[in-house]
Amino acid sequence: MIRNAEVHDAAALAAIYNHYVSNTTITFEELPVAVEEMERRILALQASGLPWLVTEHDGRAMGYAYATKWKERSAYRFSVESSVYFHPEACGRGFAVPLYEKLLATLAGLGVHAVIGGIAQPNPASVRLHEKLGFENVALFREVGRKFDRWVDVGYWQRIL
Repeated sequence: MIRNAEVHDAAALAAIYNHYVSNTTITFEELPVAVEEMERRILALQASGLPWLVTEHDGRAMGYAYATKWKERSAYRFSVESSVYFHPEACGRGFAVPLYEKLLATLAGLGVHAVIGGIAQPNPASVRLHEKLGFENVALFREVGRKFDRWVDVGYWQRIL
């Protein structure tokens, strides 16, 4: 089941996200996110009119996807940056494509024109997902992040809706 995120999801979503914060370079956040901060992020994003979706299996949040403004200036208002995270147990179980497709359809319904996905490199699973959904690689920024005492490149994939 795919549905809109709710405040009561914050603990489960923070646990999913904090796995990546603590163990990977997939996100450049370096400190775990508190449940209260995740609640704030969910509410703020939804108040902006953008979607935050959760995929659930057997009553348990298995992953989530959302979109944020790409940039603040008015001319960028039709472009967003997408993010997607899954519980480690959910990876490879077929949750990603339906969730991302629902996010893209929701964004199209909101009048979004361009969706941009930033992917810390290397991350072949995320690259495959984005390309499977019609995203094209448009940029690679070398050594723009530093985490775990190493430099990390970030590639950007884009899809026009």
